Amino acid sequence: MPDTVFSLYIVRCADNSLYTGIAADVGKRLAEHESGPRGAKYLRGRQPLKLEYTREVGDRALASRLEYRVKRLSRTQKEALIAGRESLDQLTGDQVSGPGCT
Repeated sequence: MPDTVFSLYIVRCADNSLYTGIAADVGKRLAEHESGPRGAKYLRGRQPLKLEYTREVGDRALASRLEYRVKRLSRTQKEALIAGRESLDQLTGDQVSGPGCT
């Protein structure tokens, strides 16, 4: 049985704030954020949400490490990541194994 591949994602809220998270199924997780009781508290009342960035990164341990690092980036750095001016590898110093961002 293959290991689960996790993705790092960044969501833009209606108030233009950015939320970073990880998930094995980003679409399902975004649906939970939008309407389910399992969504992040931070995102409640900040809809509509727009998925701005997603990148497969590997196992849960690596995904969690990258999530922590991306959450500590400045807004300018996160916007550069979303726009493609910077790569996840460049901003975090980690070698990420997954395909490019969307």
